[in-house]
Amino acid sequence: MTALALVHRLDRTLVIQARRETVFEFFTDPPQWAAWWGAGSTIDARPGGRMFIRHPNGVEVSGEVLEVQPPERIVFTYGYASGGTPVPSGGSRVTIRLDRHPKGTLLQLTHEFADVQPRDEHVQGWRFQLSVFANVIAKTVTRDATSVVDRWFATWSEADAATRDHTLAAIAVPDVKFGDRFSCLEGADELSAHLATTQRFMPGMRLERRGEIRHCQWHVLADWVAVGSDGQERGRGTNLFVLDGDGHIASVTGFWA
Repeated sequence: MTALALVHRLDRTLVIQARRETVFEFFTDPPQWAAWWGAGSTIDARPGGRMFIRHPNGVEVSGEVLEVQPPERIVFTYGYASGGTPVPSGGSRVTIRLDRHPKGTLLQLTHEFADVQPRDEHVQGWRFQLSVFANVIAKTVTRDATSVVDRWFATWSEADAATRDHTLAAIAVPDVKFGDRFSCLEGADELSAHLATTQRFMPGMRLERRGEIRHCQWHVLADWVAVGSDGQERGRGTNLFVLDGDGHIASVTGFWA
């Protein structure tokens, strides 16, 4: 590898809304590596270990792990075992660096090549793969998003203030924001007071999720109905939940149908 003149490089950066330690696990844990790249992909994350990628279309990539510095840096060679652009085994080098960022983690990827053509042909590939990577992490960190959404709706009919506050503290950030056509709120305390007032003027009203949530890149859509004490529907709509890097609710926007 050191004898190659890797004079052409591809650089990409991406902010991922998760902790560095969480992101780095996807480079060292084979099941999580496979969750990113596809079934059959694996990695032995130690110097001299094997890196293997099997794309869904059957194209295979192999390489050797050169450096591992958790949770900051991993370096491996990259070449095609079958199909794909003609980059021989050990014919290119990938360096991934993770830095802390106010929103989570700044991922910086550098892919070095001996020739310009395969470099150019990998631009869109890495644009796609890193986007997939960010969403795989989001889905992993927020695997309990359905439960979080259901607990959010349950707080709207929770009469006990202590229980309501405890639930909000467990599922939302302290400065959670909420807005709909009747609300423009910030902070868990203000939200809890708003919910108490809602129960005062609409006693017996409850919110219920309808259907499965839709989730992409830390954003969750959930349909709901408002049901009165008589069991009759009083309204319906959709909430947009924005989650943070720990899977907590950072903001909610409610859209009435």
